[in-house]
Amino acid sequence: MARSTGRRTVVTVDVSSPSGSRSRQDHLAAEEPLEIRVRKRPLAVTMRTPGHDIDLAMGFLLSEGVIGKATDVTTAQLCAGTDTPNTYNVVDVVLDPAVPPPVTDPSRNFYTTSSCGVCGKASIDAVRTRSRFEVAGDRVTVPAGVLAGLPDKLRAAQRTFDRTGGLHAAGLFTADGDLVVLREDVGRHNAVDKVLGWAVREGRLPLAGHVLLVSGRASFELVQKAWMAGVPLLAAVSAPSTLAVEMAEESGMTLVGFLREPRMNIYSGAERVTV
Repeated sequence: MARSTGRRTVVTVDVSSPSGSRSRQDHLAAEEPLEIRVRKRPLAVTMRTPGHDIDLAMGFLLSEGVIGKATDVTTAQLCAGTDTPNTYNVVDVVLDPAVPPPVTDPSRNFYTTSSCGVCGKASIDAVRTRSRFEVAGDRVTVPAGVLAGLPDKLRAAQRTFDRTGGLHAAGLFTADGDLVVLREDVGRHNAVDKVLGWAVREGRLPLAGHVLLVSGRASFELVQKAWMAGVPLLAAVSAPSTLAVEMAEESGMTLVGFLREPRMNIYSGAERVTV
């Protein structure tokens, strides 16, 4: 099985030190391809950090509108690929017979990278997928003080980040600030997919009344993923994009950016954050 980290010899240079440089072992976040197959037919390839690969596949299918609940999937398993030695970088998903197979369109390139999950898709219309869940009517409220404390909780739970310093994180929290589940990955969108895939497997959809926190910025794609899972409040440590704000407003989602205690910016749905 593939590992989430690797070790390499690096040369550390310190211009303030008399010795100048030294060699040492360093931990790196692993990045490897994962092929997602549906009924043994290749659907997507994503670059990710190995670990929670079933969750990643399930979250990806949810984000793309292929599935909407756990019973839409009959089986999902890691499979032997063609690599030597075998790294099991393939997930094969068998959908329930009543679930329509995903439509493959040449205008939608399902190859993704660890930095951008929608790269290669032909247009905004091609990636705009409507959610099965209505979030505009979710009346959950979260105290601003609770929100402000979430980044520290997220960071404290990032065990792999402590060794590598090179992973994004996504965490699902209750409205009271309790961490429900956390996932790490070299790709921010992959970390979110792993959280959403967990929710699919656990039968927790829709994620009404919850907060999804992501390290880094909030992109259009991350807002869409949160919407597809019925998340009413998405928060990011960094800035959102213009399209992310437009999507949040369209869906009725609360979008918080620059969440760094004691401040935050609320870009949409401010009524859910109580001061």
